[in-house]
Amino acid sequence: MKMDVKTLDAKKAGTVDLPEDIFGLEPRADILNRMVTWQLAKRRAGTRKTKSRGEIARTGAKWGRQKGGGGARHGSKRAGSGVGGAKAHGPRVRSHAIGMPRKLRALALRHALSAKAAAGELIVLDKAEAREIKTRAVREAFGKLGLDNALVIGGVELDENFARSARNIPNVDVLPVQGINVYDILRRHKLVLTKAAIEALEARFK
Repeated sequence: MKMDVKTLDAKKAGTVDLPEDIFGLEPRADILNRMVTWQLAKRRAGTRKTKSRGEIARTGAKWGRQKGGGGARHGSKRAGSGVGGAKAHGPRVRSHAIGMPRKLRALALRHALSAKAAAGELIVLDKAEAREIKTRAVREAFGKLGLDNALVIGGVELDENFARSARNIPNVDVLPVQGINVYDILRRHKLVLTKAAIEALEARFK
């Protein structure tokens, strides 16, 4: 699978051969959905909590008459029906993480990459580097490439000037190749891979 390689100035810098087993699969929405659900569930804090009846510091003695009070019969001020009482079946501290096999997670990443390639939303850059830390210069370069909502994946080490210049641009994320993930790929309109990132991905899926 051949693709043109571009520079940040939107000029052609040769071609690259993308492996079919990574970028040429038929995307499966069920696998991608399962992966995104796994990612979002895993990052939930799960720290919401309300007090149960056993955690309320109020008397458990019957506080009113059984009959003749003119209202309902209450046995404890810790009950959820009263002001300051407990919450019945409230949220507890727990993990929201769900299981997903490692091989299926790797397959989902390949399907996400293939989906971007099939939709024509993949751009290959020669390198993502900047001479100085200047957001305006990187924004203008993205404008030439038609990038207004994109995920840029660099090599193992990001160019600091480029990363710091791009971090203030709205709807643009810059990650090293180790941080590539299905959710970030799908939430951005364009996926930009450097040649170093493609080489790292090929080594990763061997």
